[in-house]
Amino acid sequence: MTVKDIAMNVINSLSPKATIDDVIHALYVHAKFQHGEREIRQKKGIAHEDARKRLRKWVK
Repeated sequence: MTVKDIAMNVINSLSPKATIDDVIHALYVHAKFQHGEREIRQKKGIAHEDARKRLRKWVK
């Protein structure tokens, strides 16, 4: 699947009333998830417990 195909799938999944900001946000979120999944497959992720510890620092 090409990048253009992926972008079209993301855009087509949005409401017909989606704004350009909605489209940009959806494409951005999709790209970030893809990046994260790629890092996990490459063993670059962090352990679940480490993530929980980091999150606790942010949410006080």
